[in-house]
Amino acid sequence: MDGGEDAMHGDFTMPGEAGYENLTVRLAKRWGADGIRDCEGTQLSDELMRSGKVVYSTLCIIREHTSFAKEHPFYQQQIFLESERLLATDPSLRIPLLALYFSKQFSINEESVAYWQVFDRTTGELVVPSSWKYESETKSVVVENTRQWHQYSVNFLAYRIWEEINLYNHVTNHWDTEPLRQLDPRYPDVQEYLVAWLRRWCEAHLQTDVVRFTSLFYNFVWIWGSDERNPFVFTDWASYDSTVSPLALEQFAQEYGYTLWGEDFINQGYRNPNHIVWNQKMVDYLWFTNRFVCSFAKVLVDTVHEYGKKAFVFYDDSWVGMEPQSPAFQSIGFDGIIKCVFSGFEARLCSAVPGNLVHELRLHPYLFPVGLGGGPTFKEGGDPALDARRYWVQIRRALLRSPVDRIGLGGYLHLTQDFPEFVDTIADIADQFRKIKQLHRNGSVYTAPITIGILTSWGKLRSWTCGGHYHEHPDLDLVNILESLAGLPYTVVFLDFDEVKPQNLANLDVLINAGFAASSWSGGAHWKDDTVVELLTRWVHEGGVFLGVNEPSVVDGYADTMRMAPVLGVDVDDGRRLCHGLWRVEEVPSVQFRAFHINKKDGVHLLDGEAKVLQAQDGFPVVTEHAVGKGKGLYLSGYRYSAQNTSALRALIEHATGKKALFATDNPWVDSAYFPALKTLVLVNGSAETQQVIVQTDGRSVVRKVEGFGIHFISNVL
Repeated sequence: MDGGEDAMHGDFTMPGEAGYENLTVRLAKRWGADGIRDCEGTQLSDELMRSGKVVYSTLCIIREHTSFAKEHPFYQQQIFLESERLLATDPSLRIPLLALYFSKQFSINEESVAYWQVFDRTTGELVVPSSWKYESETKSVVVENTRQWHQYSVNFLAYRIWEEINLYNHVTNHWDTEPLRQLDPRYPDVQEYLVAWLRRWCEAHLQTDVVRFTSLFYNFVWIWGSDERNPFVFTDWASYDSTVSPLALEQFAQEYGYTLWGEDFINQGYRNPNHIVWNQKMVDYLWFTNRFVCSFAKVLVDTVHEYGKKAFVFYDDSWVGMEPQSPAFQSIGFDGIIKCVFSGFEARLCSAVPGNLVHELRLHPYLFPVGLGGGPTFKEGGDPALDARRYWVQIRRALLRSPVDRIGLGGYLHLTQDFPEFVDTIADIADQFRKIKQLHRNGSVYTAPITIGILTSWGKLRSWTCGGHYHEHPDLDLVNILESLAGLPYTVVFLDFDEVKPQNLANLDVLINAGFAASSWSGGAHWKDDTVVELLTRWVHEGGVFLGVNEPSVVDGYADTMRMAPVLGVDVDDGRRLCHGLWRVEEVPSVQFRAFHINKKDGVHLLDGEAKVLQAQDGFPVVTEHAVGKGKGLYLSGYRYSAQNTSALRALIEHATGKKALFATDNPWVDSAYFPALKTLVLVNGSAETQQVIVQTDGRSVVRKVEGFGIHFISNVL
């Protein structure tokens, strides 16, 4: 699987397609592919299976069993849903359960009424079960003795009867195959069935070298609505909503000694997405589910290994419960992990997965007529070559810092026939990837003596991630920070609040806390721990740098809105200081830090006038620096990824720490990486235009021009 003997060949997995054997062989040679895979909706012919390539076979273990699911509907996966909230105008109120939802995605589990709950949402009170009943004929709950002018809703269990990715492809790519359902492997009978099915599958696929699990059991949550004005009611990549069942609730109660209810999952309608700080009950449920997912995954992987095949897992879609940074993940025994990527931080998410396994990236665009954003890709109006380069230049800067083993594509190969420029672009990308990988093989990349910690409520468990792909939540400050850091020459570590200990802080130069108030990224209620505030303040006073972004350390109940306000020298007013005087904002002249392009945040104000305002906007501090003993507090009112902001962030970090990184470029569009063992400097241009760049090495300057989206290798540097 390593590829490596021929620098112009290998380390590349491509989709094959029956009926297009000549095209597959030609493109395999053009791209230097040593691996070939099928994709959902395509097959590999016997000719392709015998082509001499490593054969990947895609397998979604829980959604290939529609007949079994129809025969045993109680083994389908389930989810707690909340009905629409209705206003009580009479003593009796009828609430239809599925009115909010796409009718073909869910069906009510009528055998699970004992787990249902009715709430008076106006007061937050639980309605006693004797005051309501379920009507099967109308699929509604009737609530009696309601309080007039109060809103009521029902938490109920529903079967997920159409797997969401399959549903998406039916709607978007006009698939006409039978809708797929998904089984819940929590049930022992399902486990027995799946293991037997997998054995038969392995025996029938003798030519398969790699079983590509796509992914494991529980999909990220994607709840579709009944109204086209709000087609997606709720979506999150790290929520555990789709893992629940009566059996899971029973087993959890047996293990933990207390019972979870629907409201623990509904959470007043907010549910439990990645950006919310989870309470201890849901954290317990996370680890409970993680242990099960990883334990049964090990059974499946061991089965695959019995047949002499390797087992890879696709780290997307149905990944919930197999967090690769969790201890249990290491026990599964996967031979490889595959991550689909649009951005640099996603490449780092893949490369950071610990263990002796192959790390592979599936590049975008996917070979479908329409992209994930709904725009044309491999159809009229699309420009997949340009898409590929724009994604690649973000991924490439991350790969210069932290390598992976392989790259590849997925989808319908025949769609490339009308896009020859895309074929050439992928050939160039594959060549660049192999050259970068070869550099890493010969020695580590130069890393500046700066270690940055990222403090969130998740810590290592959510390393290099922040709620899915970049384009889904581009307004989250932390995802933008991570995208910038992905290509910078620093060591980056992730900590949760339990890890705020002197021994951990001693290894850091900078600690970043970024996000909106009460989010899992800024920390929310974790900031009520006085010891955390004391330790961080002492650490800064002794020389550390605390960088807060947007609403860091915000929590209710204290004299300052931000608990770290005395360190930062600024605070955020929520309106209660309307009558208080404000320190005049006087910007310190600095061309360097005016390079930030950051929007102001209303309410940000100086605490005592001691903080330096490095950039201001409309009278509000936007970038500030505050001396605290030997250290500093830095504040940014927000952060969005761009080449200019990345360059300014780097300058701010190195200014605050007093540590300089060698091989810095003077052009924000051009990233650099130095490989000491080969004395090779690599320059990569993230823009479409040719860029001139000056790189400061140890004692001399290197001046070069790098073509648009280009990569430039300079030998014998230093």
